[in-house]
Amino acid sequence: MRLTNKVALVTGGGSGIGEAIAVAFAREGATVVIAGRHQEKLDRVAKAIGEACLAVAADVSKASDVKKLVSVALEKFKRIDVLVNNAAILLAGTAESLQEDDWDQTFNINVRGLWLLSRAVLPHMRATGGGSIINIGSVLSLVGARNRVAYSASKGAVLALTRAMALDHAAEKIRVNCICPGIVETELVAKFNQDENVRRQRLAMHPMGRFGRPEDVASAAVFLASDESPWITGSAFPVDGGYTAQ
Repeated sequence: MRLTNKVALVTGGGSGIGEAIAVAFAREGATVVIAGRHQEKLDRVAKAIGEACLAVAADVSKASDVKKLVSVALEKFKRIDVLVNNAAILLAGTAESLQEDDWDQTFNINVRGLWLLSRAVLPHMRATGGGSIINIGSVLSLVGARNRVAYSASKGAVLALTRAMALDHAAEKIRVNCICPGIVETELVAKFNQDENVRRQRLAMHPMGRFGRPEDVASAAVFLASDESPWITGSAFPVDGGYTAQ
């Protein structure tokens, strides 16, 4: 039980990586608050986890929703020890083809939401003696990809924010790290992998011969949330089956 007595807040917790992280955290003894825009998805996950999980509908790109989310979590559980900034969207496009609304939506959720929630949680982590913020980036935080200009730029910003926040808050015992997954089998990427030829090409980018599973990312998140990683901050952790080793 590596997370006993810890309270964790996980965004994008209604499916995919966020759901897997919430399940893994609860299994390791944490109390978990999951957030997302779709209450029915959150309720399904919370029901599966049980009493250790609270579901709160919230749009992380809206400051009012973030304030409500943190307030509800603190009112219920009194503290937040771990924050997982996982909520994200992926809209395809090049610098020429991408629409302004798509660019703005990508950054509002992937970057602004991360900043808003971190800003809201930091004072409470400081008051309780520290904590762990885990930002879910991407291999595209580290390398480029075709037709992913907004997503790549946003995930590069996630890693830059991670490093800056790690420096700002290291003396307060608040650790900030970034997990950078490769292609993981989730709803977010499923629509981009429907063509069998494209799927084979993307699979070949991963030397270990398979796409990631949400549980692969969840295992790394448990480590970074736990007291097993007390001297790790400002780091990028590729969980990518060898994608960025090439």
